[in-house]
Amino acid sequence: MSAKFSIAAHWQDGFDEDRLGKWAADLWGQLDAPAVSLGLVFMAPDFFPQARQVLEILRVRARIPLLAGCSSTALICNGSEVENASGVVLALYWLPDAEVRAVRFTQQQVQEAGGNYWRSHSGLEPDGINGWLAFIDPFHLDAEGWLETWNESFPKAPVYGGLASGIFSDQTTQIYLDGEVFEDGGVAIGVGGAVKMEGVISQGCTPIGETWTLTRVEHNLIRQIANRPAYAVLAETFQKLPPDEQQKARGNLLIGLVVNEYLEDFQRGDFLVRNLIGGDPASGVLAVGAQPRAGQMMQFQRRDAAAANEDMSELLARRKKEIGGGPIYGGCLCCCNGRGRNLFGRPNHDADLVQQLMGPTGLAGFFCNGEIGPVGGRNYLHGFTASLALFVKK
Repeated sequence: MSAKFSIAAHWQDGFDEDRLGKWAADLWGQLDAPAVSLGLVFMAPDFFPQARQVLEILRVRARIPLLAGCSSTALICNGSEVENASGVVLALYWLPDAEVRAVRFTQQQVQEAGGNYWRSHSGLEPDGINGWLAFIDPFHLDAEGWLETWNESFPKAPVYGGLASGIFSDQTTQIYLDGEVFEDGGVAIGVGGAVKMEGVISQGCTPIGETWTLTRVEHNLIRQIANRPAYAVLAETFQKLPPDEQQKARGNLLIGLVVNEYLEDFQRGDFLVRNLIGGDPASGVLAVGAQPRAGQMMQFQRRDAAAANEDMSELLARRKKEIGGGPIYGGCLCCCNGRGRNLFGRPNHDADLVQQLMGPTGLAGFFCNGEIGPVGGRNYLHGFTASLALFVKK
């Protein structure tokens, strides 16, 4: 009988030291593996007062050498998405012959970082890291600024994860590392050795119309597409859609920017999706939530429940085929808090789809205030996205 590489469970009761400890020990016993390599923990705000105690109980009783995670108002456990959650989700992973390291960082360090700062701070070199998991406080750290400098230090390593949620009125979240609770900054878990990270970044969109080349751009303003007024190209794309597609697209149009300019053809996963902020028919200008460049390829996108389901399903199926028959040691799923019931009208959509197409496997995660993941070989901060990280054999 083969070992079980990962296991996840949801503690739904209140804080009880003895019972929580027994639950963690039982979970460790069910892992049926030589040892725990990594533990991920996600806690609802009702556990904020006891968070430090909870971490210590879990570390000791589940024999976790490295424990990391964050707070959230909605938790993910295996095939379930527990929205308006209480309690704690804990996942244990055995990652054979992996090297796992943690890096804690703050906003002050982000402001100081440049060049190879993060290599020096972490003591890690790019060739020793196959991928990262990151959990960040959104109120006290510039996540996009952090990613920009992190990409410089570790240019080939994918970063998955998300921004924590908690008590919005107080702008309070929690970041967890081993036995410590932080209310600012972030933590990144580096995975090296014989384990790498594969993933799916589903931005919830389907492409519409043709691909085009941006020909005149100023900052976040697109003035011309294919040497025509940008607004006219958008209007023409919309008018060419069938009436039912026009109805779906109304109010749900975005722009997809190709990141990897060396691709010969473009498909799902190749576009960085960003908001269309506005457009002016008179001047022909489109304002977008990005800094595109002249010469960049783009395609308009539609986002709704059907498009999000189609996108997630296709990307998961493609990733499963790429992984082949090798073992999946477990996963971490970070979903935008605008997904779930809000988007799909039913519970468990993303988590259940992962288990159907990739599993069954131990899966833990949370609903985010922003999601992190690679597009075209570079890591970005996203919205309305499902960021799935899978631990697989290198």
